[in-house]
Amino acid sequence: MPQETGPHGGPRERAGGKTGGESGETPADKAVLLVAGLADLAVSTLGSAVGTVRGLLRRSDAADLAADAEQDLMARGRLALDRYAAAPPPTLEVLARQARARRDADDL
Repeated sequence: MPQETGPHGGPRERAGGKTGGESGETPADKAVLLVAGLADLAVSTLGSAVGTVRGLLRRSDAADLAADAEQDLMARGRLALDRYAAAPPPTLEVLARQARARRDADDL
């Protein structure tokens, strides 16, 4: 992969005076670069999304689109909660464990 060149023909320096090919970055440097990259991606994505929203607001059926979007988001939220929320233990199993623990304690 060719290395990017700066204005004077040498390797282009990145933030912090490092070139793209240097591997002596500390974990903190890598974390900063990752966060900066994510922030840049978020800003560019947000700019694109704002343009899309402006286009949608000019439509005559914007209210219907908003209602559909709300229903879709609520359905996605339910699915996400179902996927990531831990299911509570079955009540009868909890009661059986407690009864067994009491019985074992009484046997001592």
